[in-house]
Amino acid sequence: MTEAQRAVRAMARTARLMERTLPARLSMADFRMLSAIGDGEARASRLARRLALGKPAVSATVESLVKRGLVTRTAHGSDQRAVDLALTAEGVATLADADAALCRTVERIADATAGPDATVRVLADLGPALDTLLAAREACTPSPAGRA
Repeated sequence: MTEAQRAVRAMARTARLMERTLPARLSMADFRMLSAIGDGEARASRLARRLALGKPAVSATVESLVKRGLVTRTAHGSDQRAVDLALTAEGVATLADADAALCRTVERIADATAGPDATVRVLADLGPALDTLLAAREACTPSPAGRA
């Protein structure tokens, strides 16, 4: 088995462990959406690009989060088609609880490695690397007909 294959399998197992770490009412999709909105992504179209999801998946997740009182939707200024998303106070608290639980899990995993601090640094570097890859992929993807 190659190092890359071992890494893939470890990441898959890690993803499952992270899912189990989340508070009972959150899925990993919910967490990704809450964290992106919490980071300032207020528009569904930008969420779809950032999270590499289709707009229907973003819409369904946002609808669920709104119904649970974790996210609000408000009209965006003069563009009546656009909607801004924001976390409610409960959404902020839920995200903070999830972040804390997930950080504890990452720290426990890292502590089981030969270099815990280096492991956390490498994992943290994955975020910007993923952003770069997604941006490059988006730049190469032709826009649908009739859209700029």
